Amino acid sequence: MRNYSIRAASPDDLDGARAVMLDTVYRDFGTGYVPRWHADIVDPAAAYLVPARHTLLVALDPRDHDVVATAALDSRGPAHPPNPRHLAERFPSGETAQLRRVYVRPEHRRRGLARRLVDELLAFAAADGGYRAVYLHTDPAVPGAESFWRSLGKLVHDEREDPAGGQGVLHFEIPMER
Repeated sequence: MRNYSIRAASPDDLDGARAVMLDTVYRDFGTGYVPRWHADIVDPAAAYLVPARHTLLVALDPRDHDVVATAALDSRGPAHPPNPRHLAERFPSGETAQLRRVYVRPEHRRRGLARRLVDELLAFAAADGGYRAVYLHTDPAVPGAESFWRSLGKLVHDEREDPAGGQGVLHFEIPMER
């Protein structure tokens, strides 16, 4: 088993992190880059490195030190719209640590990287002291996403059950301490 290193991203890691993120939205999500959803991917420094309560983590392959996985956290709760109002009220910005961009290159999956990255994000949120909840949303069409997040948290809303269909995403609350 490889001994991946995980660390807070530095400016030197941003091109590799951006490549992992863009490859994921094109390959796994099939959406490609959508500006209103993915602006943080284009400018991860502004989204995650500059704000004090945000972070971007990277996992590096020990063989070549390439970025092979990412995970980010910011202090923005789910916006309404497009998310249901009750979620925006339950997870307000400033008090909510939202997990984002937990992506692992396919050839590095099933090695515990995503779980390790999430644990590091939860430790970051707990150390901040100002977050009262950890939230994320995921696309259930992405292979393994639903089962992975169900193993870590509580499903609080399934848009597949909405009468109007919503966006079809799943919304989770993750305990800050596992």
